[in-house]
Amino acid sequence: MVDFTGIKIAVDFDGTIVEHAYPDIGKEKLFAFQTLKQLNKMGASLILWTFRSGVELDNAVEFCRKNGIEFYAVNKNYPEEIIDDSVSRKIDADIYIDDKNIGGFPGWSEVWQILNPFELQEKEAERRISSMRKNIFKRLFTRKTKTDENGLS
Repeated sequence: MVDFTGIKIAVDFDGTIVEHAYPDIGKEKLFAFQTLKQLNKMGASLILWTFRSGVELDNAVEFCRKNGIEFYAVNKNYPEEIIDDSVSRKIDADIYIDDKNIGGFPGWSEVWQILNPFELQEKEAERRISSMRKNIFKRLFTRKTKTDENGLS
């Protein structure tokens, strides 16, 4: 499995986590919260990066919180950052997930496949199966050896 520890992912809200309905909150995009939760579990620092501000931003953050997502930062590079005219509004992230990408938003299933290519998932599954096989043979061999040492057949 891919390790996202130390990786910052900036995620847009309207059109990405939910359907466009600004200033209201649209319907959740399929697999949005499942994908974000898994990325969070894998060590990613998620930053909500949205046009929203004030009450609309508070509503979006609360909506995400109710769906199990707590962001590392909201419209900031880190939680303690103080935004003023000397600080760029551009978020310093390693990955940006946004519906305004060239070609538009591909959907959360595609985002997952881009970040966790099938080949890597397949290799991880093969590693686990191989490890399980080794453990089975090790346990069988250990039992057989202990049985032989005790004079039992």
